[in-house]
Amino acid sequence: MENQGLDLTMGSVPKKLIRFAVPLLGANLLQSLYSIVDMLVVGRVVGKVGLAAISNASMISFIINSLCIGVTMGGTVLTAQYKGADDKQGQKETIGTLFSLSFIASIIVTIAGLLVYFPLFSLLHVPVEAMKDACGYMQVICMGTVFVFGYNAVCSLMKGFGDSKSPLYFVAVAAMINVFLDLLLVGPMGMGTKGAAYATVFSQGISLAVSVIHLKRKNFIFDFKLKSFAIQKEKMFIILKIGLPTAAQMVIVNISYLLITGMLNTFGVSAAAASGIGLKVNTFAGMPCWAIGQAVTAMAGQNMGAQDRERVKKTTRYGLLINTFVTLITVVLVQVFSESIIMLFDPAGTDVITQGVMYLRICCSINSLVYAVMYTLDSFAIGVGAANIAMFNAFLDAMIVRLPVCWFLAFAMHMGVLGIYIGQALSPILPALAGAVYFRSKSWEEKN
Repeated sequence: MENQGLDLTMGSVPKKLIRFAVPLLGANLLQSLYSIVDMLVVGRVVGKVGLAAISNASMISFIINSLCIGVTMGGTVLTAQYKGADDKQGQKETIGTLFSLSFIASIIVTIAGLLVYFPLFSLLHVPVEAMKDACGYMQVICMGTVFVFGYNAVCSLMKGFGDSKSPLYFVAVAAMINVFLDLLLVGPMGMGTKGAAYATVFSQGISLAVSVIHLKRKNFIFDFKLKSFAIQKEKMFIILKIGLPTAAQMVIVNISYLLITGMLNTFGVSAAAASGIGLKVNTFAGMPCWAIGQAVTAMAGQNMGAQDRERVKKTTRYGLLINTFVTLITVVLVQVFSESIIMLFDPAGTDVITQGVMYLRICCSINSLVYAVMYTLDSFAIGVGAANIAMFNAFLDAMIVRLPVCWFLAFAMHMGVLGIYIGQALSPILPALAGAVYFRSKSWEEKN
């Protein structure tokens, strides 16, 4: 398997981008089914109280997943650069270091999650009737963090090597198991919201096990012997230099969504449930954008390793073009079928349907095109090793625009839920402009 994966330093840039992104899109869509199926089943079995519980718990779950993806992203970039430079020893040391770092990080995040979820729920004014379900869901999710870190570590390495197909196979297994267990545990087994959490954790554990077995059978460059997991200080610092700002970027954004969920909770269970559904749908609609962004990161990383700056520029420009076009198609589909989409989750809840449709009308519209530009440019920055730029843009997005504007419109201007939705729609404009300025600058071309 040493030569498995695409060489992203040669050939047609748009063809390589699309070829690499399509399996990632499939993996992202399947992985997002975890939360979508959770909400579909819980919404129909438990009702809007269960939806409100998962809506709030999902915010903390997103933060945990952001830490996993962010930390392991350093492995994607470093592996891609060693792949581009054809340095096999560097690849092996990066793999061992990333696996060990991911395990240590998973333990820390598990302990922190178990300690903070209840105080956070109290701070966010989770509706009283949804508190028990939300806490039960989070207990289980926190205990499964090690599986999330392990799976993301494997997938990040595969992306760095140019292999986007293996993650698709791994998550396909997990998605099928998750759907089956959701249908079994939530309803027939009577476990309710907590059953959805058990289904998610168990399926992620299976996905990790399948991925490791697959790699061992395919003569992977890493031998999985105990001594190979030694942490190399130089590699650790580089992984963390990229991974920590990337994790911070994603955590900042998700904390802002967590605080906004707290604002929405003050408007009642229906508002919390509707916005939770809307966010899930918006996240699902953003999967193509994320897949192309991940392809840009891997391709930029390999070409930085090969010292081909012009190909990095071409990769980013084509990424912007493709991402904007694909996002436009997705937005049109969501706008046309918005009511039918919301009704999948709560067909009887008239107030939930009304507010959910309003969310999609505002938050999955023209703003999504701006978001596609922002995310592509952030992905480029991470790929060239400037994850601090993406972190800065996340701060602009979440703290400078989203939170203040949402609060001002909702409470100072008395616009309520509508004001919160408008604030979210405006948030990607400033970071998209900042990302464009960095791309046009020459500073990134001097990076090694």
